[in-house]
Amino acid sequence: MKPPYGFRYNAARDGLIVHEPEMTVVERIFRWAAEGAGTNIIQGRLRAEGVPSPRGKENWWRQGIKRLVTSDLYKPHTHQEIAGMVSEEVAAKLDPGKEYGVRWANQKVRRTRQVAESDGNGGRRYRKRNTVALRHPEEWVAIPVPAHLSRELVEQARSMMAAHCAPQRKHLARGWELRGILRCGGCGVLMGTHTVRAGVARTKKTYHYYKCRAASDYRRGLCSQKMVRAEPVEAEIWGFVSGLLKDPERIRAGMQELIDRERSAGSSDPTEEIAAWSERLEECERLRRAYQDQQAAGLMTLEELSERLRELEDTRKLALAELEAITACRERVEHLERDRDALLEEMAAAVPGALDGLYSDDKNRIYRMLRLSAAPSPYGYEVSGAFCATEFSR
Repeated sequence: MKPPYGFRYNAARDGLIVHEPEMTVVERIFRWAAEGAGTNIIQGRLRAEGVPSPRGKENWWRQGIKRLVTSDLYKPHTHQEIAGMVSEEVAAKLDPGKEYGVRWANQKVRRTRQVAESDGNGGRRYRKRNTVALRHPEEWVAIPVPAHLSRELVEQARSMMAAHCAPQRKHLARGWELRGILRCGGCGVLMGTHTVRAGVARTKKTYHYYKCRAASDYRRGLCSQKMVRAEPVEAEIWGFVSGLLKDPERIRAGMQELIDRERSAGSSDPTEEIAAWSERLEECERLRRAYQDQQAAGLMTLEELSERLRELEDTRKLALAELEAITACRERVEHLERDRDALLEEMAAAVPGALDGLYSDDKNRIYRMLRLSAAPSPYGYEVSGAFCATEFSR
């Protein structure tokens, strides 16, 4: 496992020692934070000085900077404080006159469960899904590490970081119609929003853009997508979509196709399958009790009991995964049906004239009902949704 930033393993690889070049960078980050600099400013300073991130990247992750400042790894603790976190045996090996940071272990637990999904042919395929959850703090294990920074500096940096407010963003008196809708044409991620002021003092103008964060934020050079002016792209996509909305039958057919597709991916009779898998769960519980009774009566060894219980647990996880998949599919279908009915009702009242007078929030809500996704392309925009996928030129 890679050691934390600012540390290296000792020769025996059973403890950490301070790595001066990186710890010097850590100390500067804490001093900047103590002076009131936010993560954006600290990120810019590190980039300007050519300091690579812990993973060797050009740009530091802003959230990573905040986690570094708030980590107990760099906060000095007295011997008495550490003794209350570790076992007596570990505390006896520590120098009472020194301070120590804390590296927390056993913080997370990884769980694996089997989930079912459609194979596209009316059948099922199964795969394992891993999830990571945070354990209760009482289960964490404290590992003392050498302290390097002063307690005063760390507490000041933490206090300023917690109280730091990002500069007030101005010029937000507009709705972003394509927020959560417009994707990058290069890497496919959702595009963020960006507002700038340009020009001389008295004639500055405000410009609004959608931008790919992968291209402009943390990893420059990862994506070549340029920023897109907000007003033109919003007008063009709304002009295209509003034309479709004036044909309610096309929208109805498209929404119905999405619903049918979702239903076909699920079971033919969800109620019957839910009952069958629920019965399987009850059977697992009955068998579990029966096996335990047999072992208590001496009719089964502990090894045999363990084997039977493992088989039952696999069956139980499969049944729970199937029930979850069926329930999720049913909820998606119901959501689509509600959106279809609400959308058609609104369009019946709005078409044709009122469509052009809708506010940005209303347009964004309609896009989401239509399951709209749009992305810039070399020749225009690629748009998909309830009305099928298409491309139109700028």
